Amino acid sequence: MVQHILTLNAGSSSIKFALFEHGAEPVERLRGEVDGLGTHAPHLQAKQGNQAIADERLDPAKAADHETALDAVLELLRKSIGHAAVEAVGHRVVHGGTDFTQPIALDAASFDKLEKLTPLAPLHQPHNLAGIRAAQRAFPDALQVACFDTAFHRVHPWVNDTYALPRQFYDQGIRRYGFHGLSYEYVASRLKQIAPSIERAVIMHLGNGASMCAIQGGRSVGSTMGFTALDGLPMGTRCGELDPGVVLYLLQEKRMSAEEITDLLYKRSGLKGLSGLSQDMRELEAAGTPEAAQAIDYFAFRIRRELGAMAAILSGFDAVVFCGGIGENAWRVRARVCHGFEWLGIELDDARNQAGETVISTDRSRARVFVIRTDEETMIARHAARLLAQPRSP
Repeated sequence: MVQHILTLNAGSSSIKFALFEHGAEPVERLRGEVDGLGTHAPHLQAKQGNQAIADERLDPAKAADHETALDAVLELLRKSIGHAAVEAVGHRVVHGGTDFTQPIALDAASFDKLEKLTPLAPLHQPHNLAGIRAAQRAFPDALQVACFDTAFHRVHPWVNDTYALPRQFYDQGIRRYGFHGLSYEYVASRLKQIAPSIERAVIMHLGNGASMCAIQGGRSVGSTMGFTALDGLPMGTRCGELDPGVVLYLLQEKRMSAEEITDLLYKRSGLKGLSGLSQDMRELEAAGTPEAAQAIDYFAFRIRRELGAMAAILSGFDAVVFCGGIGENAWRVRARVCHGFEWLGIELDDARNQAGETVISTDRSRARVFVIRTDEETMIARHAARLLAQPRSP
C-alpha cells in the first residue's frame, strides 16, 4: 500500500490540507481547504492538479470546529483515493519559542510546551494545536510532526534577535522571533533553483499576514516581525509596528483592558481598520474611496521603508522576491513598491509585472525582481518525510 503524508495548516476559521505520496521528494496528490469554520456557511474545496474534485457548502454541524472539519476532509480523501495509509501528519505551528529550532516529532511533553506558548501567538497557536489534537484522534498510529514558523529565523545574529531591554528579559525569551518561516524556507529553496548565483535577497510574504525577511546564503538574517506576529508591516487586520507608548496610553488614559487592546491590535486594525471597509486587497483596489486608497498607500509605504532596512541589514541585495496572496497577485502593489528604487538597483518591467511573470524586472536591472508562489504545504511534507526516514524510538 502506498504511504502518504497529510499536511494540515489550521487557522482560526479554516484548515488547509494537502496529501502527498511519501518518497525522497513528496509527490502531491491533492490539496484543498475548509474555510468558514463555526459559521453558517462553511465551504470545502479541493483540487487534484488543476482538476476540481470538491467545491461545496458543508452542513454547519459538519464544520463547527477543527475536529468535525477534519472528518469532512477524511471523507473527501476516502472518496478521492480510497483508504490511503497516512504514515505522518505534518502541522504548521506558528510559534516554537526558544526551544524548537527545527521540526520535531511530537510527544506529550513537546505538546505541553507548545500550549504554554499560546500567549505569544494568540491568534494562531490555539488553532494549530486544535488541528494537532484532531489529527491525533483521526490517525493515532501516524507520526505527528510540528513545523514551526519561527524556526527558520533562529539563526539571526544577536543584534537582530534582541530588544534594548535589561538582559534578563532576553534570557526569559522576550526576543525577536520572526514568523512566516515555512514560507521563506520554501521560497528561498525555489530561488536557489531558479537563480543559484543570488546570495542576498529580500523576500516579501504579503498577504493577510505580512512580513519581510533578509536572506543571505539561504539563511534568515533579519525579519520585520518580532516577539509576536503583530510587528512590522501593517496586515489584513493587524496593526504592524506600533509605538509601545500607544499601548500604555490605551491602558492608562482610555482605561481599555488587555483583552480590548488585543482585539483592537489583532482584529480591528491594519488594512481593515485604516480603510473602514475590508482587509481584502482586491476589494480595496476596487472600492474607489479615499480611505481605501489611504490604506493601500500606507501598506506600500511601510513595505518600501522596510525594504530600505533590509538592504541595510544585507549591505545591499541581489534580488527581491514577492510571495503570498497579495505579493503573488496584486501587480499594482508590486509596482508601487518597486518604482523609485532604481537607486537600489531595481528596474521594474511593467509589462512583465502586469502579466505576473516569474521575473518582473528588466534585463538590465542590477537587482532582479521575482514573483514566486509560496508553498508551505510542500515544505511541511518535506520535513515530515525527513523525520519519517529517521529511526523512531520504541
